[in-house]
Amino acid sequence: MADKSDNCCSTHLIDGDGEFNAGGIDNFMKEVKLAECGLSYAVAAIMGPQSSGKSTLLNHLFGTNFREMDAFRGRSQTTKGIWLAHCVGIEPCTLVMDLEGTDGRERGEDDTAFEKQSALFALAVSDIVLINMWCHDIGREQAANKPLLKTVFQVMMRLFSPRKTTLIFVIRDKTRTPLENLEPVLREDIQKIWDAVPKPEAHRETPLSEFFNVEVVALSSFEEKEEQFREQVASLRQRFFHSIAPGGLAGDRRGVVPASGFSFSAQQIWKVIKENKDLDLPAHKVMVATVRCEEIANEKFSSFIENEEWHELEQTVQYQPVPGFGRKLTSILNVCLSEYDAEATYFDEGVRTSKRKQLEDKLLQLVQPAYQFMLGHIRTGTLDKFKEAFDTALKEGKGFASAARDCSEYSILQFDEASAGADIDQANWDSSKVREKLRRDIDAHITAVRGANLSELTSLYETKLNEALADPVEALFDGASNDTWPAIKKLLRRETETAVTGFSNELLGFEMDEATKNKMLSNLENHARGIVEAKAKEEAGRVLIRMKDRFSTLFSHDAESMPRIWTGKEDIRAITKTARSASVKLLSIMAAIRLDDEADNIESTLSLALVDPKAVASSNKSISADPLASSTWDKVPSSKTLLTPVQCKSLWRQFKTETEYTVGQAIAAQEASRRNNNWLPPPWAILALLILGFNEFMTLLRNPLYLGVIFIAFLLFKALWVQLDVADAFRNGALPGILALSTKLVPTVMNILKKLADEGQTGGSSAAPQNNPPPPPPKTLQSGLSSSASSEVTSSENKNEYSSPSTHQKLQ
Repeated sequence: MADKSDNCCSTHLIDGDGEFNAGGIDNFMKEVKLAECGLSYAVAAIMGPQSSGKSTLLNHLFGTNFREMDAFRGRSQTTKGIWLAHCVGIEPCTLVMDLEGTDGRERGEDDTAFEKQSALFALAVSDIVLINMWCHDIGREQAANKPLLKTVFQVMMRLFSPRKTTLIFVIRDKTRTPLENLEPVLREDIQKIWDAVPKPEAHRETPLSEFFNVEVVALSSFEEKEEQFREQVASLRQRFFHSIAPGGLAGDRRGVVPASGFSFSAQQIWKVIKENKDLDLPAHKVMVATVRCEEIANEKFSSFIENEEWHELEQTVQYQPVPGFGRKLTSILNVCLSEYDAEATYFDEGVRTSKRKQLEDKLLQLVQPAYQFMLGHIRTGTLDKFKEAFDTALKEGKGFASAARDCSEYSILQFDEASAGADIDQANWDSSKVREKLRRDIDAHITAVRGANLSELTSLYETKLNEALADPVEALFDGASNDTWPAIKKLLRRETETAVTGFSNELLGFEMDEATKNKMLSNLENHARGIVEAKAKEEAGRVLIRMKDRFSTLFSHDAESMPRIWTGKEDIRAITKTARSASVKLLSIMAAIRLDDEADNIESTLSLALVDPKAVASSNKSISADPLASSTWDKVPSSKTLLTPVQCKSLWRQFKTETEYTVGQAIAAQEASRRNNNWLPPPWAILALLILGFNEFMTLLRNPLYLGVIFIAFLLFKALWVQLDVADAFRNGALPGILALSTKLVPTVMNILKKLADEGQTGGSSAAPQNNPPPPPPKTLQSGLSSSASSEVTSSENKNEYSSPSTHQKLQ
């Protein structure tokens, strides 16, 4: 028990003079961490006669350390004011209040105001109230706190909203009379008190069970039967566990204040109780009507300002719309004015009416900013809903003009209905200015969306045209021919008609005037033409590359698109002229834009000036001027000119310079092919050899030894030819072949001589017996002989293999 009492953090909540200890309760909440409990906490209180053992009961029931009366010093007041403590070991968090005992001699007979205030405070704040009473007081009129309960019931119903409180009547020092006989008497007395209490009209027929749960508990005497008392208290303590759960002691409580606001709530409740004049002053003199009515009006105005519902409404409406704003505000104002009427009903009618009018004007002036906030939220919300509905209608395919018209009319009706719901009965305020502002906002949004949609629609069709024209036009320019511009015109006409038709259908929903519509269609047509012209200008900037590609294609490939092999039979001059003519054709096509049906002579001028300049010179001997020495074409305006004559001439000069190398390479390849295919000397050389070599031929016939020498020389030459692989050495040209042979000639000759010497030594030293087989020749000699023989056979059988380097190259 000592450990528990150290953690109860008891504090003096309200002193004997009725001063609320705000600092003490704040420290108490921090120590017990009450703010973290949310709604999971309960408040219990105990009231009863002085020196009836209330503190003793609480200390044993909840483990608190409230001060107890010392019986050996006599009976006197122990608890002054109201004390608050934390119940240790009970879940959820439970707070308990120990109230000053009633009917004490220290307060006197007349001063019962504090007793009533403390009892009213306990009933207003607590979920569970224990009423301590002696067993022998049951059935007595002035005992068992009957007068106190009667006053508390009446005042509580008038000051506070109804809440469910559990009343536990604790019968102390129970006698032999069974509890079953005591409880009906006690409940009957409580019901009589409830029935006798005057009630407002709203609760005239409300039963006691609507406000209170009544429980009766009996405890044995602490002094005479302490052990039994402790067991009964321990049993009662178990009922406080999970007291706020359904079925618990406070399971059906209402109007619970969050734990973080308990301090402020208790302080405000005590403040209201303390300032209640009817409760503090049982009787008072009737004051002059004017002063009293004005006082009542000021009180009601202050009460309205402090009204929680009004505060919540005022704070909320500043940031968001409040559903039922007009109804709620009208209700709050009606309550305030009705309270004024109820309290001022017996005063002079003229004064009462005048003060009521002043109170009403002050209240309307106070609430008008909130009304304006509400109208602003309605306008903003209606505008947002209009935007959403308008976007939805457009996405569903509804015409723009009809969607704007229908949505705007519906939104204005919505605003009228919502603003009517925000009106209050006490005022006749005009919302037409806000309505007009909403109309202007809607019109501005429609205009903005219209412009954005038209811009998006225009961009869409321009993109479609770009996709439909750009790549096909580029492909047509790539294969430029006489049909290029007619094909481009046909493509442009077809795609433009398709786009204009679709765009015109899309514009029908906007219901615009014909002039604006025709202008937009004309702009789309001009955009399509602009795409083609821009693509033509882009391709004109790459005309030199395309000319070279076309020249290379025609010059380097035959009619079947196969690469040409320059064998010496091709007419390079004719091929070059054909390829250049095709390039001039491409240049003439790219020189001007031909989207209109107007003829020009650009192609003929370029052909005569660039491909056949001699023909131009012979046909215009009397005219010395260059036909390309101009910045304009005949019959072609400058706006449609892509390449001027001067530019064409410059491009042609650059084109010829860059393609001459290709032509030269072809001529060189043709000459090389001719040389490679002609190994025999010319006929005249063969005839000269026969005539001039007749004497040498006769000399060989007269002296056969020369034939042997020539044969040996031929064999040596043939061996060198095979060993050096002369045909392969001269494959890459004469000079590289000579250099390669010069490096291999001496080693090859030395190798052949060495083989011959080895064969001579082998033949001289062969003096072996006749019966022994001759030793096999050295491997080197064998390989040499076989190689020589192979060379001779190969030479004799395949004479054509070494007849021509080109033939050898083809075989490889």
